[in-house]
Amino acid sequence: MNDRSETLQDLIIRAEQTFPDKKAFTCLGASITFSELYIDARDFAHYCQSKLNLVKGDRLAIMLPNILQYPIVVFGAVLAGLTIVNINPLDKAPSIAHELKDSGARVIVVLENFAHELSLALSETQIEKVIVTSIGGQLPAIQGFFVDQYLRHIAHQVPDYYFPHSIGFQEVLQLGHKSSFTAVKVLPEDLAFIQYTGGTTGIAKGVMLSHSNLMSNLFQVRSWIENDLQEGQEVIITALPLYHIFSLLVNCFLFVDMGGENVLIPNPRDIADLVKVMKKSHYTCFSGVNTLFNALLHHQPFCEMDHSRVKLTIGGGMAVQKAVADEWQKVTGHVLIQGYGLTETSPVVTITPFDAPRFSGSIGLPILDTKITIKDPQGDDLPLNTIGELCVQGPQVMQGYYQRPHETDAVLYEGWLHTGDAAYIDEAGFCYIVDRLKDMIIVSGFNVYPAEVENMLKIIPKINEVAVIGIPDLDHGEVVKAFVVKEKNAVLTSKEVIDFAHKNLAAYKCPHEVEFVEALPKSTVGKILKKELRAIQRNAFS
Repeated sequence: MNDRSETLQDLIIRAEQTFPDKKAFTCLGASITFSELYIDARDFAHYCQSKLNLVKGDRLAIMLPNILQYPIVVFGAVLAGLTIVNINPLDKAPSIAHELKDSGARVIVVLENFAHELSLALSETQIEKVIVTSIGGQLPAIQGFFVDQYLRHIAHQVPDYYFPHSIGFQEVLQLGHKSSFTAVKVLPEDLAFIQYTGGTTGIAKGVMLSHSNLMSNLFQVRSWIENDLQEGQEVIITALPLYHIFSLLVNCFLFVDMGGENVLIPNPRDIADLVKVMKKSHYTCFSGVNTLFNALLHHQPFCEMDHSRVKLTIGGGMAVQKAVADEWQKVTGHVLIQGYGLTETSPVVTITPFDAPRFSGSIGLPILDTKITIKDPQGDDLPLNTIGELCVQGPQVMQGYYQRPHETDAVLYEGWLHTGDAAYIDEAGFCYIVDRLKDMIIVSGFNVYPAEVENMLKIIPKINEVAVIGIPDLDHGEVVKAFVVKEKNAVLTSKEVIDFAHKNLAAYKCPHEVEFVEALPKSTVGKILKKELRAIQRNAFS
């Protein structure tokens, strides 16, 4: 059992000492043990210190999908005492530039497939060195060579890019291996991650998570599930991206702590390949989002698999739909466990019980040392079965938003984190999410904030006004819909709007539908009434 006064440094050191020869991470058929992970991470830390002159607290950004390089870089940064900034590889240059500049990141590690967008953003940042890697970079030499050649020259998945100051990942490890290392003492209160999340203003905010925040949440989640899992024996399929806080904590940190094997899936959209990996790996645990569960259930080879070894299936990142959970239990014979959390809570707040006979729609009970309550707009506690705002207390609650004290004060006050989610608690203490108080849209588990999309679309000269909402979608949970008021006599098509969005925003943020309207509904003070737009959308399909 780990001590919550520990840091992520203690986590990786203990894992290497306890499970040195066990597989830690597997990707595309190649594996690294806990001992190999530690050695590579230490070499990366050596390079950061000796060649880049990075010191404790400096920011290092990571722009990688689920490949072996990701855990090496994370734990290398941890050993060097650096603060990690996760960048979504699917983001476009404007978002990348904002997060790098806002965080003050000095170094970034990027997969070459996504380097083009980074190259467009680099001039606006303080980045001093770019470390570039490839999908095949950590694979056995011959396999890695053919994988990279295929992606570069046949599949054409590596667009052109140029960086004035860059180095290859393999060279970094080689140089680091030859360098000396000075141990860095990290304290529980030290900043481990600046994890970006959107806001109602459309400007992404950096959530400050300390080592204590993350280790506390790891301990809390482990206490919930450890009686049902065995140290050194579990295999978890990691299809959710590790740069997402749910996967980072539950898959990476928790299963490193338990000596489990993480099977990394670089492209979870390839369901056929994912199922092949699941069959081959004999997995025992699986985390996902509703859309991924639904996609698997519509893939016959998955339904025909032997699921008898599975001990845990947990959903997070977005609400699990009851129809999907019921079908999952019917096909696999296992109840789909649901967790709830926020980036601001490291992320887990509640989990449904392991021994629940079926999916109830509840987000469960608060985990160890966590308090939840429902408050009205005046901040007073509401009685049971009354809908209000879900508020949270616990050691996993963030330090605040980086360099944004006013926005921090808007959600952290009177000892509670105000989540912005509408919920109620029943007589047994189970919590149920009813709706979001904010206008956030969740597309396949990714947060989309309407203002960011609206601000981008408003750049189009032919658009007078625009408002964005989320609409239900079977594949993604929700997708973005834009209501557009054109300039007088302007000729503009839906395709033009969508094409513009795809050039400037990540795909999941782009509108799937565009509806042209004469005017947007507004309040007396001119505020666009999103509630009325949602009602119009519902009425159109009723």
